Amino acid sequence: MQKIRKGDNVIVLTGKDKGRTGEVIQVMPKEDRALVSGINMVKRHQRQTQTQQAGIVTKEASVHLSNLAIVDSDGKPTRVGFRINEDGTKVRVAKRSGEVIDG
Repeated sequence: MQKIRKGDNVIVLTGKDKGRTGEVIQVMPKEDRALVSGINMVKRHQRQTQTQQAGIVTKEASVHLSNLAIVDSDGKPTRVGFRINEDGTKVRVAKRSGEVIDG
């Protein structure tokens, strides 16, 4: 089970976007990286194809998972732990508040 998943609200801990929040679009576990909406925007030159126009496109670049933290209910970053529920399922738990993140 991963600590950060697609759809989580995260906050950036370091780098040029420090303190900004966004939603995880995609997680790449083999590279330990994630795409976050509106974070780490870069400009790429796009060649024209039959479906796309040519030009300079602004899109998200990946961020290392160590630079991200899940946003707790009070809006502050929290670490993630794991707990086994009464029904035997493994769930993610916020270390700051103790609340179950999902499920």
